[in-house]
Amino acid sequence: MEKTLDARGKACPQPVLMTKDAIESMEEGIVTVLIDSEVSKDNVVRFATSQGCTTEVETKDNIFTVKVTKGKTPEKEKGDEKPLETGKASNIVVYVHTNTMGRGDDDLGSILMKGFIKTLKDVDPKPARIIFVNKGVFLTTSGSELINDIKTLEEMGIEVLSCGTCLDFFHLKESLEVGLASNMYDITSALMQADKVVMP
Repeated sequence: MEKTLDARGKACPQPVLMTKDAIESMEEGIVTVLIDSEVSKDNVVRFATSQGCTTEVETKDNIFTVKVTKGKTPEKEKGDEKPLETGKASNIVVYVHTNTMGRGDDDLGSILMKGFIKTLKDVDPKPARIIFVNKGVFLTTSGSELINDIKTLEEMGIEVLSCGTCLDFFHLKESLEVGLASNMYDITSALMQADKVVMP
């Protein structure tokens, strides 16, 4: 079976959801996805790979053609797929929705957020992943004083995700320096699967 999906102009997380629906509707086959956003292309490739599919990408005139090939899934593995694997016994997610901590004075909030991020490496249990949305993406992009600290957390096995739509909104897509540009499907999945969500 072969399907072609036109995800050009579709906002996050529609390209991933379209790909998900197409993959799940077939036992084996090829799904070709047309995408005009590099962030969406990366998200589709990452999702398809997480589902055990192989991918090929071609680029022409700023359009990405992602070819997703799904093989027949052995019976014993069916139902085992998950959008995001926790990889940790305790699945704690830190959800950073702005670049300051607490309400009130922003200068104080900035100091507190720096202290929080820098302290994460020293506490137990450690989070499985940190998600940055809205103004939180300013902490993972060029100009952030916390890039090295967040890279240290990533090197410790903590997954770092920044909202791709937020990066686009603030024109920071090319400035991401640590972690992955993610999408709302993965972010929502991570939050719903978490044992605990910590929001500084």
